[in-house]
Amino acid sequence: MLAGRRGRHLLGYSGNFTCSNGHGRATAIADRLDLNFALIHKERSRPNEVSRMVLVGDVQNKIAILVDDMADTCGTLVKAAQTLKKHGAQEVVAIVTHGILSGNAIDSINKSEIGRVVVTNTVPHDEKKKRCPKLHTIDIAPTVRSQYSMYPNYIPEHTLTRDIQLAEACRRTHNGESVSFLFSHAPT
Repeated sequence: MLAGRRGRHLLGYSGNFTCSNGHGRATAIADRLDLNFALIHKERSRPNEVSRMVLVGDVQNKIAILVDDMADTCGTLVKAAQTLKKHGAQEVVAIVTHGILSGNAIDSINKSEIGRVVVTNTVPHDEKKKRCPKLHTIDIAPTVRSQYSMYPNYIPEHTLTRDIQLAEACRRTHNGESVSFLFSHAPT
């Protein structure tokens, strides 16, 4: 895969965060994977509309990895991929924690410069995968389970509580129930 090979390129993408937060997240990921780093700064003329993107760094002949916490309509991801390809990126891969993929998101991805979109299964998207060969899924269950297998005799209460809350949020999302309910009625 892409991670860990020297000479590959990681692009930091700040999602709904400010440029400095995106820079911090991308830098941390790049350091952890021992990859180079670049950043896209986006400018908005009004809410939910990106007017311009500026690339800081070199992506020429490199595989660029867009990292984001959530993708809804995918307009920003598509525009970021266009910017990267325009600056010579060999391939663009998007890695997204929560793939909401609403509206025309699937059509936008299919027509875009993005080679692959990797999402977790925190939001159901089986039907969308049938319409989009670029969409790949990572199951988060082994990640949660691995925390417990590392320390079988000791599970900190706060970790267990956090994981139960994550599982409940995922369950509610899959069943179309309110997630905001958890803010005042969190399971313990």
